[in-house]
Amino acid sequence: MDWDDVVDAKILGPLQKEFGTEITYQAAVGASFPITGIYDKAFFGVDPTSGESVVTNQPTIGVQLSQFSGQMLPLQGDQLLINKTGEQWEVREVHPDGHGAARLMLNVPGQTDV
Repeated sequence: MDWDDVVDAKILGPLQKEFGTEITYQAAVGASFPITGIYDKAFFGVDPTSGESVVTNQPTIGVQLSQFSGQMLPLQGDQLLINKTGEQWEVREVHPDGHGAARLMLNVPGQTDV
């Protein structure tokens, strides 16, 4: 028994089914395709050089990598649409967890300063 298969089937699949949001994913190459992801606009504090505390957010999506079967895995620069809200995002960073999932850090399309 492969541990990653167990994690994918018994943990990631049910989590995506319960908490996932429908997303249209557009890789840099190829046609768009539907996936689900756990969407979050996590808030965090930033301490700029002025010493003042500023609160901002970092939109992220948790994805089950098996949804990309037959497609390229997520890459920086890919685009996605949150179907429910109409929000358009660009993948800034991809953080695989080593067990079949990844956290996608998102940016506004075309934004390169973060």
